[in-house]
Amino acid sequence: MVELVQLLLLGVFSGFVAGLLGVGGGLIIVPVLLYVLATEIHEVVLMHTAIGTALFVIVFTSISSVWVHHQNRAVHWHNFIKLTPTILLGAFCGAIIAQYLSFDFLRIFFALFEITAALIMWFSISTSGHADNLSRWVWLATGYIIGLVSAIVGIGGGTMTTPFLVYNNINIKNAIATSAAVGIPIAISGSVGFIITGIGTEGVTSGLGFIHVKALLSIVITSVLFAPLGAKVAHSVDGRKLKKGFALFLAFLGLLVIAF
Repeated sequence: MVELVQLLLLGVFSGFVAGLLGVGGGLIIVPVLLYVLATEIHEVVLMHTAIGTALFVIVFTSISSVWVHHQNRAVHWHNFIKLTPTILLGAFCGAIIAQYLSFDFLRIFFALFEITAALIMWFSISTSGHADNLSRWVWLATGYIIGLVSAIVGIGGGTMTTPFLVYNNINIKNAIATSAAVGIPIAISGSVGFIITGIGTEGVTSGLGFIHVKALLSIVITSVLFAPLGAKVAHSVDGRKLKKGFALFLAFLGLLVIAF
């Protein structure tokens, strides 16, 4: 019962933050699942299970929050289309590669990635150009990298997509909304990869590969309810404060994973 309550509350918080920051929720779900499932899942597959489950949850939270962002005309669908083809490929490749990476490597990689993204956002590092002027190969290469890394660490891509768009002078609120949309193809492709690679792996007890079904259902129930609320709040908050809050949030989670 205690575990169920923890998972339901995790869904509430991760869903709200997913809608607010366009990050999918994996940044919160992965670290928390490491602690919640530690006594149930063998360490060899614990990180993989946390990541795979987080990706599957993101399919639902992203759809839920994107609808609100779309109603506010905040999603740059033309940029979404530019990123999606190689994001699908990158996310699937990332799920395959993650199978061969150790728990500690995934944990440290995840933490360092989050802290680096936090620094980029905090110091408002950006280019003098604009995203609309980038060449097609830059979009394709960026999409593949975002998909690859996102699947490896179990996120919806917001921690990469948002800084990338903001770096190229896209308004923070549009960047967040577009990142939320990008999380959908990342989560779908990555989830499929983690299901396939987890089937038959020693230490895995779920019938869905690296997806922990009970955790998945518990988190989804509440996350889809609170993701739209987070998206609504995002459009009423000052953009500069939102950016600083996003950076602090990433740094905190990175340190949390290092301390595990």
